[in-house]
Amino acid sequence: MLNAIKGSGLRFLWLAIIAFIADQWTKQAVVAHIELYQAIQVTPFFNLTHVHNYGAAFSFLADAGGWQRWFFTTIAVVVSGLLLWWMKGLKRDQVMLSVAFALILGGALGNVYDRLVYGYVIDFLDVYYQQWHWPAFNIADSAICVGAVLLIIDMFKNGDEKNASVQEQ
Repeated sequence: MLNAIKGSGLRFLWLAIIAFIADQWTKQAVVAHIELYQAIQVTPFFNLTHVHNYGAAFSFLADAGGWQRWFFTTIAVVVSGLLLWWMKGLKRDQVMLSVAFALILGGALGNVYDRLVYGYVIDFLDVYYQQWHWPAFNIADSAICVGAVLLIIDMFKNGDEKNASVQEQ
């Protein structure tokens, strides 16, 4: 069992755990120290702002009536299961892909925890320019985005290598 983990992408599960813990720790700090809708200016383009997101990315379906909580939770749980299965099948040298899946997994589980416990996701990172604000996000969302970028990089980097080896055959 341990050899199966060491030889697969599952050896990066520690990264998913760190992403989850960092996400939950920062959210609890925000809840404890920042009132709902309070904004604390950190720089001229960045605030810490405590908000609740009842929808998905960019508050998609936030006003849908409550069913979206279970819909997004179900999707995240299914995707998390798929990520674990894919990670188990990765080869030892597929490091970038393993790291990408681990970050996406940790972020997804961080937001799932919020949906299950609170019924919404706690967001607090607010980037803006003048009056235009990017939708608030959190550490889980950041982990998911970094993981997605790594997936795209891996696709371009290793996709070319796979295509070249197929063409040689």
